[in-house]
Amino acid sequence: MRFGRVRTQRGDFYAELSGGRARLLAGAPYEAVSYTGEELAPEAFALLAPAMPQNIVAVGLNYLSHASELKMALPKEPLIFSKFTSSILDPGGVVVKPPQCERLDYEAELAFVVGKQCRNVPKEEAADYIFGYTCLNDVTARDLQNTDGQWARCKGFDTFCPFGPWIETELDPKNAHVRAILNGKTVQEGNTSDFIFDAYTLLAYISSFMTLEPGDVVTMGTPGGIGPMQPGDTVSVLIDGIGELKNTVGK
Repeated sequence: MRFGRVRTQRGDFYAELSGGRARLLAGAPYEAVSYTGEELAPEAFALLAPAMPQNIVAVGLNYLSHASELKMALPKEPLIFSKFTSSILDPGGVVVKPPQCERLDYEAELAFVVGKQCRNVPKEEAADYIFGYTCLNDVTARDLQNTDGQWARCKGFDTFCPFGPWIETELDPKNAHVRAILNGKTVQEGNTSDFIFDAYTLLAYISSFMTLEPGDVVTMGTPGGIGPMQPGDTVSVLIDGIGELKNTVGK
């Protein structure tokens, strides 16, 4: 099933999405789905980022191909950082290139959305705490990443976390094909079978040091092929079994 958030004339709602239509929910879908009885046609709503996380947890250097292109040793434990919730951008929104940034990069990623509050979850139980999966572009000010030496600013500007277009609850996170498309050309491609740490390992690891809440987003790293975007570009993250997250770049 696919769930998301939609903007309507009456306000913003969670919804089940099917056949281009939206069945509105009475609340968030994570632990119990309750419908309002309203169903909207495509022209009656716009898609928003499909979750409202308290935390956005990100994983660096999690594909063998990405480690290879950077000529870096494989991490022995997941490399964890965070993105600010103020960086969230809706599907179709405009990624803003900051004036401080000379090189703005795309990073196509598979992310999961937490379904239940969790702490100290064993890996073998991790699937029970994942609500579903979505596309995410971990937009990065690459030159600032190199000069700052840490990642809060380069990953945290407003508009640097587009994700969506919805949450897909039925997906094999160990075999998902991930692509970045820039102005109609495939520029990045990989499969999560190339992960160093899979989704279940990551949830167990992250929940060992922090409490994850329903709606929290964990984005699991990018394959090889990262590269720059320019104002005027259109960038998409496509994941087979989920769909396409498309955004434009402005300044």
